[in-house]
Amino acid sequence: MTETFAPVTRFAVPGRIAVSNRTAAVWQTATLTEVRRETPYASTFRFAVPDWQGHLPGQHLMLRLTAEDGYTAQRHYSIASPPDDPGHIELTLDRVEGGEVSGWFHTVAEPGDMVEVRGPLSGFFAWPGDRPALLIGAGSGVVPLMSMVRHHRARALDVPLRLLVSARGPAELIYAREFGAETTPVFTRSAPDGVPVGRLSAAHVAPLLAEQPGGGWEAYVCGSNAFAEHASRLLVEAGQPVDRIRIERFG
Repeated sequence: MTETFAPVTRFAVPGRIAVSNRTAAVWQTATLTEVRRETPYASTFRFAVPDWQGHLPGQHLMLRLTAEDGYTAQRHYSIASPPDDPGHIELTLDRVEGGEVSGWFHTVAEPGDMVEVRGPLSGFFAWPGDRPALLIGAGSGVVPLMSMVRHHRARALDVPLRLLVSARGPAELIYAREFGAETTPVFTRSAPDGVPVGRLSAAHVAPLLAEQPGGGWEAYVCGSNAFAEHASRLLVEAGQPVDRIRIERFG
């Protein structure tokens, strides 16, 4: 997703879903098999990882690049693919200005290249598909949320799921061609004719809280520090319990 992470905010739900430390600690070779352009600045990188033991939607991994001189660089990236894709994982990376690893992926990497990965890491932001999920993301913050959407579709789950995703404009909307009725895009700078332009607001969030499913929503928020705080406050103001908001943020 991004190359920097900040601790979760005070809105975070306590507790974690168990993750095998043994599995997460082992570095595995991942071979790049496909590159798909998502937006002018973001691409999806598909890897074959034969010994990958699976993950839950919302989890991330550690990726390591090693140069010929032995220099290594490591980054955390959210997993974009659903669990039901054995032996493969997908990462969607923004090209970060001056980014050491993202720069390599966007300018050098090609199918056949190999990197190392280990994980999955952190069960805090995971959604196993067992409860209604309200997903809110901005920019590349949609990456772990898309893993949840794909899982929901792959398993034909009947548990309610909704996605609010914010982007500057249609050209910057990652995964635009995959979104369906569960998704409401919010455009902050430009939008198609007839679609309002503006920041994520109470008008987007409040209706979902007013007509929430039985048992209520488990909310997942992912984006920049500023967006995460803004979206979390909108949720709380609309009546979402603080202890049922999970946040992953960056920047």
